[in-house]
Amino acid sequence: MASVGDPRGTTRLVFEASDPADLTALRTWLRAQRPGLDAQLTAPRSTRGELGVIEVLTVLASSTVLSSAIKTLPEFIRSRRSGIRIDATARGQKVSIEATNVEEVLPILKKLLDDER
Repeated sequence: MASVGDPRGTTRLVFEASDPADLTALRTWLRAQRPGLDAQLTAPRSTRGELGVIEVLTVLASSTVLSSAIKTLPEFIRSRRSGIRIDATARGQKVSIEATNVEEVLPILKKLLDDER
């Protein structure tokens, strides 16, 4: 589920959540923040013999749009119940975002997205 550049200049960012219901809420949230953002719930790719998550949220957009959208993640995470965990994968790097580490992790995720330009 690595981030992959697209010929049209888009970047792929994949989200997993501790509770799959949070992915629907995250998709709605991100689309409200950035209308027109391509965010789809999809079945993840899994390797043979691997148990995977039920769904992931795949977001396709330019790095600039994604960087702007992820800046709103702290507000989204804090608006949810305690214990939410979101894993974001960009450029083959996975980071886990929780209410307790959101301020530390978002700059790392933003840097991963900025490095794709």
